[in-house]
Amino acid sequence: MTPPTSFPKDRIKVLLLENVADTAVENLRSEGYQVESLKPSMGAEDLRRKAADAHVLGVRSRTQVTAEVLADARRLLTVGCFCIGTSQVAIEEANRRGVPVFNAPFSNTRSVAELVIAEIVALSRRLGDRSNDLHRGVWRKASTDCHEVRGKTLGIVGYGHIGTQVSILAEALGMRVLYHDIVTKLPIGNSRPCDSLRDLLRQADFVTLHVPETPRTRDMIGPDEIAAMKKGAFLLNASRGSVVRVPALAAAIRSGHLGGAAADVYPEEPEGSSADGFVTELQGLPNVILTPHIGGSTEEAQSAVGTEVSTALIKFVNQGATTGAVNFPHVELPPTPGTHRILNTHRNVPGVLRDVNRIVSDLGANIHAQVLSTDPNVGYLIMDLDQDVSGDVKEAIGKLSTSIRTRILY
Repeated sequence: MTPPTSFPKDRIKVLLLENVADTAVENLRSEGYQVESLKPSMGAEDLRRKAADAHVLGVRSRTQVTAEVLADARRLLTVGCFCIGTSQVAIEEANRRGVPVFNAPFSNTRSVAELVIAEIVALSRRLGDRSNDLHRGVWRKASTDCHEVRGKTLGIVGYGHIGTQVSILAEALGMRVLYHDIVTKLPIGNSRPCDSLRDLLRQADFVTLHVPETPRTRDMIGPDEIAAMKKGAFLLNASRGSVVRVPALAAAIRSGHLGGAAADVYPEEPEGSSADGFVTELQGLPNVILTPHIGGSTEEAQSAVGTEVSTALIKFVNQGATTGAVNFPHVELPPTPGTHRILNTHRNVPGVLRDVNRIVSDLGANIHAQVLSTDPNVGYLIMDLDQDVSGDVKEAIGKLSTSIRTRILY
């Protein structure tokens, strides 16, 4: 049984935005927290006001948790991103302020992979165009430029959790799978690594992108890369909108160099889940499937994401565990019966642990368990010690010039 926290649970305020799954809301409320769950995202000014007294903030991909938001949210303990990416949060600023950020890197993997496989088949059979024809009352039955995917080559750029799932499903359809990643990855099944992106592009009938948004991946697929692809090949992007230079992709489809494309992400996307007037150069082009960033938008995926992220948030609030945080040292320590737990985030400079242990020694406390981990900027310490002096120890540690944040759990 998890011991109670020193700060009453019914005073811990949780703010969830963007219609976070019910599984998360129920999980957090079952802990006794005050949970406010809102459907829309928030702009910067509204979020700064709303998050000012929140202890836990949960967002999806739209809400921007900027450095200014973090500066005003002085009570904030942690941020949960109920999605794969964390680019919407000022990660380094959160780290410097002692705020770990959690996400769900695995929970919607299958949903994205299934969408990609469906789009591969749809592009190969030109199903989008044929469906649009019939919606307009045009009966156009043809086999020209329509193919089975069996025996075709799929190139996967980014062989992580989603990429490997796509690989497994594609092989089950009889496709030959190539992949390229900047990190050496062991192949799954009969897939084969390519030494370079260009090598993959030259061989693949279908190219699907599953990379994060980084300076290295920005505009990764531009005119030169598209020109290197096979004539009649297809490009699918369900990763990040900044990865593909859309004008170059549109030009390649108009010229007939590419046989089609599928896009689920775009360089600029509306802030809300519903908006009119969206414009992209890919609109109206033949054999192009456009979807509004729905790769992980299944009920199964959102339920799993809600459970995964909320569980991580609860473990941090109740126990101080940071396992899985994207911007913080990973520390987790089982509760020690009969002790009080002190959590301390500090600047990573020499002598901090010496100063902490001197405080413990001077106050005559006994440490029952202690774990420290660091990254280049901060150190994070969990320490279980005698109950009778825990308050004094916490107070003294908090006054150290190196301390960023100190919290006590009972």
